[in-house]
Amino acid sequence: MRVLDTAQPQFWQQLEAFCSAAQPGPALVRRVAAIIAGVRSEGDLAVRRYTRKFDGVDVPPARLRVTAAELAQAAQQSSRAERAAFAQARRCILAFHRRTLPRNWRARNPHGALVGENFYPLHRVGINIPGGQVPLVSTVLMTCVLAQMAGVREIAVCTPPDKNGATNPGLLAALAFCGITEVYRMGGVQAMAALAFGTKTIPAVDKLCGPGNAYTIEAKRQLFGQTGADLLPGPSEILVLADASANAAWIALDLLAQAEHGTGKERLFLVSTSRPLLKRALAEVERRAPAFQSGNHLADVLKNGFLAIHAASLDEAIAVANFLAPEHLELHVRAALLEKLARQITTAGAILLGPQTPTVLGDFTAGPSHTLPTGRTGRFLSGLRLQDFQRRSSIVRYDSRSLAKAAPVVAAFSALERLPAHGESLRARLGKS
Repeated sequence: MRVLDTAQPQFWQQLEAFCSAAQPGPALVRRVAAIIAGVRSEGDLAVRRYTRKFDGVDVPPARLRVTAAELAQAAQQSSRAERAAFAQARRCILAFHRRTLPRNWRARNPHGALVGENFYPLHRVGINIPGGQVPLVSTVLMTCVLAQMAGVREIAVCTPPDKNGATNPGLLAALAFCGITEVYRMGGVQAMAALAFGTKTIPAVDKLCGPGNAYTIEAKRQLFGQTGADLLPGPSEILVLADASANAAWIALDLLAQAEHGTGKERLFLVSTSRPLLKRALAEVERRAPAFQSGNHLADVLKNGFLAIHAASLDEAIAVANFLAPEHLELHVRAALLEKLARQITTAGAILLGPQTPTVLGDFTAGPSHTLPTGRTGRFLSGLRLQDFQRRSSIVRYDSRSLAKAAPVVAAFSALERLPAHGESLRARLGKS
């Protein structure tokens, strides 16, 4: 566990270097490009080959799609407690995102013309649900429910198979609960490429959504343009900003909770204005970590992905947080400071206010989607929203009166840009051609 101090001469360079180390290298970029090219040219055959290579199981095209019977069986075998959890999480998600539903509108512009916007659901989306050692069952609700609220008619979900070619029953139960019927046994780069280009078995989608590992996210980056992409949510991140009032044990558990996601590439940041608190929290992490290190690469995260920072002032702590643009930001500070920090930290994917609000609430049930920007992309991206499953068209309608008011503007720009036909197209309508 590395410790930096904002008072150190090279602090910002060291912080930037730590963040840059998590970016995909040229070898990963080339490997992803090769897999994408293989799927584009060979379709189902390439998906089968790469699934055998990376997931260790042979899934022929005829078995790629999960059957309705498998979904129904998983739903029947889920426990009452699991179904209750699905229902309660869904209620919170619906309650939050209903407030964000955009509506068509019309108004008059200064020329008197009618202008406005129409919003339309995407026709078909592909959603990646990480499986394997850490099957993200909650991600099913945190993505699919939003797509359904937006009105998307076709939702294709992909999730990797296990070594026996089966799909995690908890994931299937959640998918069945949400009414998702199109599910494919595939993950990683090959899944993203198959959904983007389409294969004989899998129709192409209009947009790729959902979290993934570094390879999956790089695939979405490279496929953007061929299809849409929601954002680039890679391995989990958390930044805990704490003052002297914080509970060191709670901080340690919140950090470890994000470290156990299983990729080994998670990023943990602890920023505090109190040296004694930093020392206590680091000691708590060391003491508690062995209880959670069961084959999930947590030790790798603590060794390579954990950075503790002593900030000389609250303003410096805010500056660090805005630079890092963390996926999850927990504020373990005095209550009087919470709203100030929430206003001044402007780049975090999710801001969790106060020590009674651990990130796990956002992960599972609070309401906002837990699919959030990582790797400092929070500087220019937001977490997954209902609007990400829609597109908009602007609406414009002029008549002869409003057209006449616009004519001088059109004439000026037509001349400035040396586009005479532009100007003439309006003059003709005014009988001046």
